[in-house]
Amino acid sequence: MSGLLDLINSPMGKQLISGVAKETGQPENKTADILSMAMPLLVGAMKKNASDTQGAAGLMEALNSKHNGGILDDLGGLFGGGVDSGLKQDGAGILGHVLGSKQAVVENALSKQTGVDSSAISEILKIAAPIIMGYLGRQASQGKVSDSSGLTSLLGSMLGGQPRQNQSLITSLIDADGDGSVLDDVAGMVLGNSKSKKGGLGGLLGGIFGK
Repeated sequence: MSGLLDLINSPMGKQLISGVAKETGQPENKTADILSMAMPLLVGAMKKNASDTQGAAGLMEALNSKHNGGILDDLGGLFGGGVDSGLKQDGAGILGHVLGSKQAVVENALSKQTGVDSSAISEILKIAAPIIMGYLGRQASQGKVSDSSGLTSLLGSMLGGQPRQNQSLITSLIDADGDGSVLDDVAGMVLGNSKSKKGGLGGLLGGIFGK
């Protein structure tokens, strides 16, 4: 099963970065940095949410229907005419479900790390979230994933093999000044490190994801 590293480095990933950058008016290198940090955090959050039966069932239902991967069939068309408001509303719903009340905290931390305004970060994530879900849906279909165990395994495989540059970005994000306890569990999933980072955004992730 292909991971996020494969997606970022693939022609589809480059098309995603270019399209999101054009849509939001941000430089491609900044957009790539934001997505490199945000995508594994979002997938890690989904893995955390899928660890209980109800969360796994809800995610499986979404992947088998609305987010089955069809969005990936024409990314050129998606970005070519401008992203419609329906996609952004869908993305906002996904982010709200995954990050809950801590969404703004995560966006502000990404803003501090990258120097991109938090409102632009929000727009980038709204566009990227349905595409990430579509990619996950396609991987689930190809892997014939049908239960919570298979889903957890899929999400874990997608988090594997984060490149050193992405690891440093994520670590910097987790070490950023923050309030509360949000990213510890997800950081462990993304970086393969069972040790929790204390304070800052490291503390932040545990609170978001129910630690």
